[in-house]
Amino acid sequence: MKFQLTKSRSIHLALGFDDVSLVPSNTTVDPRDVDVSFSLQGYSFKFPIIASAMDAVVSPDFAINYFNLGGLAVINLEGIFTRYENPEAVLCSIANASDEDATRVLQEVYREPIKKELMTKVIKRIKDKGAVSAGSLTPRATRDFGKFVVDEGLDILVVQSTVTTPNYRSTHTTPLSIADLTANLSIPVLVGNCVTYEVAYELMEAGASGILVGIGPGEACTTRAVTGVGVPQITATLEVAEARNDFEKAKGKRVIVIADGGMRKGGQMAKALAGGADALMVGSVFAGCPETPASPFHWGMATSDPNLPRGTRVRVNKEVPLENLLFGPTSVTDGSENLVGCIVASMSMCGAGNIREFQGTNLAVSLSFLSEGKSLQKSQRLGMGT
Repeated sequence: MKFQLTKSRSIHLALGFDDVSLVPSNTTVDPRDVDVSFSLQGYSFKFPIIASAMDAVVSPDFAINYFNLGGLAVINLEGIFTRYENPEAVLCSIANASDEDATRVLQEVYREPIKKELMTKVIKRIKDKGAVSAGSLTPRATRDFGKFVVDEGLDILVVQSTVTTPNYRSTHTTPLSIADLTANLSIPVLVGNCVTYEVAYELMEAGASGILVGIGPGEACTTRAVTGVGVPQITATLEVAEARNDFEKAKGKRVIVIADGGMRKGGQMAKALAGGADALMVGSVFAGCPETPASPFHWGMATSDPNLPRGTRVRVNKEVPLENLLFGPTSVTDGSENLVGCIVASMSMCGAGNIREFQGTNLAVSLSFLSEGKSLQKSQRLGMGT
């Protein structure tokens, strides 16, 4: 929806997770019959929550553990695990840094060069345990290492930067061609991030198997404050999902849409799926799990940028085992644990037996949705008042 500001300029209305609610259906589904699985070119996963490629969250051991629980975790192939033989000591130095020094320490840590042999080691460790090996590279690093990591056995490549478009102008470097990349690789390539119909459709035409949606919504990301760039996640997801639907009608190929960031609670995740996402990507929600390599700390992917840091190290003040976070049991009442159970309950109420059906759920603009009738919870900082 657009509003005219002047004769030549208009402004868009954009909505985030807390601005909308899901309208229940006239049919409900037994939760035991709800299927939350998703597939990606021959790979199937039991639930649609992908662990983001953040060094504080996904180590090789975490990726293996997460796969054994039924999910997909993406490792950062430009991260600490591919720069240092002893990543544990480096992670300790980050954890021990004061809040004032944390960004400087991170910048120093990530100056260490990436080592190909450590890339191989990471991929091999994950695959040797029978897990799907998914790894993330920036577009520039994809030019340098993309073919190498695929040759070393990588199963899924994620090409990811703050904003990725198929048209990159530069007088200083040769841009990565997504179309050439996908044409020359035999594995699924997920590309992001973007927030508009036009860019998403062009990336699909370039051969992307999946599109990551979201600019700056993450807990540890400061891109929106630093640059002013971004679109709230509900509107962004709806835009990209519409591009996916039109592309499927035109080409007969379905590209998965992955809402990336901005979700800490099950209700927000359910809204992203109802808004058209096929899967979700989150990082900070795992930071309180003892299975993560830097628990209880978490930092954004662009925190270590030497010139313009766009993230910060944050502390997650909770501790919950990974399995409980995903599947329960839990005594937490705000939807921040048993995340898969939250999604199942929402789908059940909205009459959806699977994610494709859930994508047809009606949305309502509900600006008082989270505060209506919750004065006691808010005053006592309980449940939805926390």
